[in-house]
Amino acid sequence: MRVCVVYDCLYPHTVGGGERWYRNLAERLSAEGHDVTYLTLRQWARGASPQIDGVRVAVAGPRMELYANGRRRIVPPLVFGAGVFWHLLRRGRVYDVVHCSSFPYFSLLAAALLRRLCGYDLVVDWLEVWSREYWREYLGRAARAGVAVQRRCARVRQRAFCLSELHAARLRAAGLRGEVTVLRGLLSSSVEAEEPLAAEPLVVFAGRLIPEKSAPAVVDAVALAAERIPGLHGIVFGDGPDREAVHERIAQLSSPEVVSAPGFVDGDAVHAALRRACCLLLPSRREGYGLVVVEAAAVGTPAILVSAPDNAAVELIEEGVNGTVVPSAQPEVLADAIEAVWAGGPPLRAATAAWFARNRERLSIESSLEAVVESYAALRSARGERGR
Repeated sequence: MRVCVVYDCLYPHTVGGGERWYRNLAERLSAEGHDVTYLTLRQWARGASPQIDGVRVAVAGPRMELYANGRRRIVPPLVFGAGVFWHLLRRGRVYDVVHCSSFPYFSLLAAALLRRLCGYDLVVDWLEVWSREYWREYLGRAARAGVAVQRRCARVRQRAFCLSELHAARLRAAGLRGEVTVLRGLLSSSVEAEEPLAAEPLVVFAGRLIPEKSAPAVVDAVALAAERIPGLHGIVFGDGPDREAVHERIAQLSSPEVVSAPGFVDGDAVHAALRRACCLLLPSRREGYGLVVVEAAAVGTPAILVSAPDNAAVELIEEGVNGTVVPSAQPEVLADAIEAVWAGGPPLRAATAAWFARNRERLSIESSLEAVVESYAALRSARGERGR
């Protein structure tokens, strides 16, 4: 089968969950003998040649800064959408399937416009479906335009995938034409369950330092909990526009050494800290999936999450088994949760490890990739039946 994977980022030139998902998808398809093109923006130096084994990398636009002040710029999605339209206008008839992310929306709209003309099936991943409230926060008075574009994309004829029940329900409510499947797995096949270590009085946060993640609240929560738990300290891993706010909060503590914020570090360092930590503290109010929660569970470390309308990561928590979900990111509330998890001791860590062992297969990226690849065959079969 001839497949075009469309995403404006390419791992490792940019790093994130979406980048890993689409690179893994392209590699899996190629390994199974499919003819794969990865269509993206150029994020590497001019003259360089990015490599994905067995995959043709095509460029739909120049190198551009994708973010400003922690948020997506509008120009790159427009440029990428135009580049996708031009590529598919010239080569779309070559493909059996075009598989893209819903966001940034203009590339999806470009693929949808040419679907009937070129004869390919359209598969779309909805990593998130934004609420009206979040659109208002993100775009202000222009929010209505964002809501309208998202709704238009939902009503395109497509085979849709989501990573949570939250976003699947929102997608159906937006008027999806077609069926949606919830994929549960994004965990790399290289991640294995590990015997839990005895927990240190350590709290770990790992993620992009953007306002939605509420990282400054981690500093205050750890400082409060340290008054009750001897030797407790915290590490805030990550970088982003809130890094300065995190460092300011640390500097204002009466004991600044209680929390450190080393910035972006490699995955091995995060893994080692998670393995020693008594908990992962992720007070984010917006998560499309929450892969770090699963990675923490793999080493027996429970997670503390916050209940919020846009937080799909709470679907990964079995209350009291692999962590807890608290009602707010108020430092006092988070500190109480840290104290409770610390008190849970080895039994809670054993329960977390057992939860991971029970759920590992469905949480693996292999299970999701298999579901997607099977959907391609079903689409081809359905098209053949319609053509008879």
